[in-house]
Amino acid sequence: MSSKSKKKAKETLEEVTGEEVTIERVVDEDLVKEAAKQEEIKLEGPAKEEPKAPELTPLEEKDFQIAQLQKQLEEARSFADQCKMDMIRKQADLDNYRKRLVREKETHARFANEGIIKDLLDPLDNLDRAITSADVSKDFDTIHNGVKMVNDQLHIMLDKNWGLKKIACQGEEFDPELHEAYMMEQGEDYNKEVVIDELGAGYTLHDRVLRPAKVKVGKPL
Repeated sequence: MSSKSKKKAKETLEEVTGEEVTIERVVDEDLVKEAAKQEEIKLEGPAKEEPKAPELTPLEEKDFQIAQLQKQLEEARSFADQCKMDMIRKQADLDNYRKRLVREKETHARFANEGIIKDLLDPLDNLDRAITSADVSKDFDTIHNGVKMVNDQLHIMLDKNWGLKKIACQGEEFDPELHEAYMMEQGEDYNKEVVIDELGAGYTLHDRVLRPAKVKVGKPL
């Protein structure tokens, strides 16, 4: 309560009672609150401050920075060594892979003809039997039949298993993609270029010319 409020309260009492009033103690609520607040602060004690890190001298600061840099350098060296080992290991794996590919390629090239060679074994066996039989019998017909059988067997096997076909020649119209003219004759009997004789057999492999046939061609006048 302020001084003016106290004085006004005293005058009011004097007017009502008609007597002089002496106020021995007037409680000021604001002062009470302030006092309670101060008492609370005393009871709680002074506020605790967070401990501060000790300040470093310039020399200590420099040593600290050097230590940090050395640590980073060691980490970088360790990482570089690990990368180097990984690279060496991968390079070794790549070299081994290349060597394995070379070996596989050499093995494949060495045995690439294994299939056709196995197919040729039976005709070779039959040819040996025909020769043995001819030696015993001395019969031309036996030799001829044996050789013809082996020849037919070879052509059938190569056609069926490997796609090798003989190029038709005799009486066929001359085709420069299939036939190679070695001889030629002109005559009134020819109204177009036609193969009249086969001088060397030609073959196709899966419909692609492997070797053209060598032929004699008849040409119109």
